Amino acid sequence: MPFAVNTIESYLRPGNHIHLVGIGGVSMRPLGLVLRGMGLTISGSDMNASVSTDDLIAQGIPVYIGHHPENIAGADCVIRTAAARNDNPEIAAARELGIPIFERAQAWGVLMKAYRNAICISGTHGKTTTTSMITQIFMEAQWDPTVMIGGYFPLLHAGHRVGKGDTIIMESCEYCNSFLNFFPTTAVILNIEADHLDFFADLEDVERSFLKFASLVPADGHIIANGDDANTCKTLGQLNPITFGRNAGNTVRGVNFSHNYQEFDVLYQDTFFCHIHLQVAGLHNAMNALAAIAVGQLYQIPADVIAQALSHFTGAGRRMEFKGRYHGADVYDDYAHHPGELNALITAAQSMGYKRIICAFQPHTYSRTAALFSDFVQALRRVDQAVIAEIYAAREQNTIGISSKDLVAQIPGAVYCESLPDVTAYLQKVAQEGDLILTVGAGDIYKAAEMLVKT
Repeated sequence: MPFAVNTIESYLRPGNHIHLVGIGGVSMRPLGLVLRGMGLTISGSDMNASVSTDDLIAQGIPVYIGHHPENIAGADCVIRTAAARNDNPEIAAARELGIPIFERAQAWGVLMKAYRNAICISGTHGKTTTTSMITQIFMEAQWDPTVMIGGYFPLLHAGHRVGKGDTIIMESCEYCNSFLNFFPTTAVILNIEADHLDFFADLEDVERSFLKFASLVPADGHIIANGDDANTCKTLGQLNPITFGRNAGNTVRGVNFSHNYQEFDVLYQDTFFCHIHLQVAGLHNAMNALAAIAVGQLYQIPADVIAQALSHFTGAGRRMEFKGRYHGADVYDDYAHHPGELNALITAAQSMGYKRIICAFQPHTYSRTAALFSDFVQALRRVDQAVIAEIYAAREQNTIGISSKDLVAQIPGAVYCESLPDVTAYLQKVAQEGDLILTVGAGDIYKAAEMLVKT
């Protein structure tokens, strides 16, 4: 479906009835709440009941569990998540009835146009954490931003907020070219790697998408990019972005790092800017912080405010989130679902001083598992014990014939678990004093951690 940002605007008006297909999603749920706050009538549907759908129902938004044609009755238009394809019963019914169908990102793009400053954070990984860090900085600087994060941020007690300021801070995803519907005045590119290969043809296709995204920034806007990432530099070099990283030549540069990357100095154009003390460990989080610092500096937020805000940042939900203890082992949960994220997580975990690292990993989607198979194997070989749950299907059918058993066969000492209760039972059996237990993946693997710490 072609982008139709101009036509959707006529529907986002008080009194209209908007139906959201996939309303329980991390950006669909806040979209529904924001639109309802603007005076629109909102209904929605999702494949499964969840904490998100329960919360929407509690707030007075009708949510249908399961997708059925009759769910769209009375809707003036339908907004769908990227995972809802044309064969979805509600999408098919809307097409048959001539009810306009728009993409989630189109709606956010229209909302974004109302703000003077639209800060859009993109990248293969690190988006949620960096968006949360930037939010922490702008909140403590009293900017009162509107925020949309693709996950839970404890500071907001949600993944979104509606502010009264002139700034929107928006996590921006490349999947299905969603972020090409946006209107960034500041575009942040954290890194570029091959991912979402069920949509993109290859890495070069991903790079083209990010170049188009960065090119959306107007002449008086700004592009902030990872100057240490080769793919990002190759893709965006001609746009002359503001850069961040550890390497000499970056506009915002981190130096004098502690062993776990929680403390370091920051230079702006080779002049001391501030000293940073983070509560989250790992090089990946230091790089996320440098990106956030670059944004804060660009918007002339004082260095001491930036440093203090980042010292208060304790992480976003499901990003190395402490869940509790079991038999002397510390249990953490993380959303990592790409080999790059998995490697960054394991590197950070290895700096924390535990006797063993036990990683319970749930691959996310059959296509990603197949396309990046060897990279997942190499990453999971780095831990002391890999426990692999069956692949989380998400939006896909297993037409490839792949299983987590294929990963287990290539990882020495790895254990296959068909169900989440099996994962929890195995972790109960092997947990020891001094262990770090990680539950990792973008699906529902977090439930295994929650079951573990409750026993």
